[in-house]
Amino acid sequence: MATKIRLQRHGRKGYAYYHIVVADSRAKRDGRFIERLGAYNPNTNPATVELDFDRALYWLNAGAQPTDTARNILSREGVLLKKHLEGGVKKGAFDEATAEKRFNAWKESKVKSLEAIKTKDVDAKVEAKKVRFAEEVNINKAKAEALAAKMAAKRAAEEEAKAAEAAAEETATEAPAEA
Repeated sequence: MATKIRLQRHGRKGYAYYHIVVADSRAKRDGRFIERLGAYNPNTNPATVELDFDRALYWLNAGAQPTDTARNILSREGVLLKKHLEGGVKKGAFDEATAEKRFNAWKESKVKSLEAIKTKDVDAKVEAKKVRFAEEVNINKAKAEALAAKMAAKRAAEEEAKAAEAAAEETATEAPAEA
């Protein structure tokens, strides 16, 4: 029986996530499978992968062929590198400790790069928030200045009206006294 490591689509239209499964190559895409190895969610940044590392390695060693996308996911998670290093140990190219050391160094660098991506995104969001806040402060300052000018004009008009009214009352009180 030819087995494949492939993705099963789940989720709703426009928001897919996938189960990583081992299935008979003749089975339908979302049909019967032998074992579920994990999940892949491409909707997050960076994409989220939950994988049973040991079982994926077992199935690769048992001869299961990953599809192109599944191969990329397994490579990203280090399963293919681990298989490659185990092959080197079997051939006698290096010992088990060296293989483990190489794998751990690769895993460490991978974690650092993922953290860098996450912090870069967070920093970009914080910077965008600061820029929006600065723009909003400038807009509010312009609105406040316009309102202050409008209120000053209104006060000046009121004072002119009061002065004109006072002058009118003064002339009205003077005019009957002369008659």
